[in-house]
Amino acid sequence: MKAPDRYRAPQAQLSNSNLRSRRRDWPPRVDFARVAAAALAQAEAVVRGLLPDGKREGTEWVCRNPLRPDRSAGSFKVSLTKGAWADFATGDHGKDLVSLAAFVTGKTQAQAAIALAEALGVDPFR
Repeated sequence: MKAPDRYRAPQAQLSNSNLRSRRRDWPPRVDFARVAAAALAQAEAVVRGLLPDGKREGTEWVCRNPLRPDRSAGSFKVSLTKGAWADFATGDHGKDLVSLAAFVTGKTQAQAAIALAEALGVDPFR
């Protein structure tokens, strides 16, 4: 004999699709675009913190690569208007300040984005 419907748990609460959507929400995903935009809004302060030995030249931050023994500044540049960066001597490059933070600190992109977001007072998660 089947139990009456009023004693059954609603199927919507037990469905597999509902469980899958909950799994997609965990672990929380980093909103890289939000963190990159917040960093770009304060680009000079962010770059000065990551690369303190550099200097501003127009719309770029010019410095030595902190991960190799450069003798003089010039081959490592960061665009303060776009966030893109490159070491023209080695070919290392990135499209935003999150990738720069990851490169300089040796962290993963996600770890760097979370640390940068915390420093900027921004929620790093979607």
